[in-house]
Amino acid sequence: MTTASSVIITIDGPAGTGKSSVSHQLAKRLGLQCLDTGAMYRCVTLMSIRESIDPLDGDALVAALEQHSIEFDWDVTPPQVLLDGLGVEDEIRGPEVAQRVSIVATVGVVREAMVTAQRRIAAAHRGIISEGRDQGSVVFPDADVRFFLIADASIRARRRVSQLQAQGKHADLDTIEAEIRSRDEIDSGRAIGPLVCPDGAVEIDTTELTLHQVVDRLEHEVRHRVDAAVLASC
Repeated sequence: MTTASSVIITIDGPAGTGKSSVSHQLAKRLGLQCLDTGAMYRCVTLMSIRESIDPLDGDALVAALEQHSIEFDWDVTPPQVLLDGLGVEDEIRGPEVAQRVSIVATVGVVREAMVTAQRRIAAAHRGIISEGRDQGSVVFPDADVRFFLIADASIRARRRVSQLQAQGKHADLDTIEAEIRSRDEIDSGRAIGPLVCPDGAVEIDTTELTLHQVVDRLEHEVRHRVDAAVLASC
């Protein structure tokens, strides 16, 4: 998957373990680009909502994908996902998309399309950090470094509630925790690209760690495993 002059780092794990925040900070430290693959699935989910497509109708979802474009604006930090050239961050982070995205992500043909797209994006960059659910296990099994983040569901729920409250939104802790546990079950139990810790991946429990501490751990592992000259060339 990689060449002597490119670097791919994967960060997988369940919802709320801090993957996105950690990935962005690590990318900044290492001078790499950051790919939020979850945002791609959220865009597909948003399309299904807008066009009233059954979230399990793979043929209809793929047909819709062929009529729309999912891209990233790499000129901003962190990169922002674009649906048909327009920013949709607020919409894809809303509750309607959040409740449906794990269902859409179980559809095999959708996952195949996303894997192809993610590999194409990585091939266009000298160095990338790709975060999601199956990046180290399916999409980039030969990545230079693969990480798997975990954390207690109760802690993840508290983090999510804090994020929502910071945005001025109401959030019920018990409801959020129930949603997180349900999403874990769906993500881990799907037949294609399930959420698993890849063999050989570095597993890090973020339950008792600050964001800074997690990024420090990941940066140490990357610099230990990837030649400094290769990183500098990215």
